[in-house]
Amino acid sequence: MKKIFSLVILCISIFTFAQVKVPFTGHRSFDILKGYSGTGTPHYYLNVKKNGDVLFGYVQVNQADRKETTEEINTGKYAPNKVMKVQFKKYAETFFVKFDKNKIYLTDEKGNIQNLDGCCSARESIDKETCTCESEFYE
Repeated sequence: MKKIFSLVILCISIFTFAQVKVPFTGHRSFDILKGYSGTGTPHYYLNVKKNGDVLFGYVQVNQADRKETTEEINTGKYAPNKVMKVQFKKYAETFFVKFDKNKIYLTDEKGNIQNLDGCCSARESIDKETCTCESEFYE
């Protein structure tokens, strides 16, 4: 009986130690690629689970016929500064991101934050050729 009790305590300790410390749990929207109003740009989001699983998804509404297209994928477990590969199948779209508690960043495969013209809003594009590809999260 003592051995079984010790084994149970050991398993609980290992499970507790293995838990991932996520910056937040739940649904957050973001807008890295700013686009222009009315373009029908997808609205991206991520959903972080308590167990550390990270799901990325989008919702896009066609401006002409109001048809809604959605997709959600699991990109793996969260880890600080981990570059996550987001690969949507419907539009054959692949990008790399990393995120923390407040922001998400579009990166290359090595984790270097991108600076692109598509990351500027209409207002910013007047003054800048490129902008840092980052976004705050929206609940």
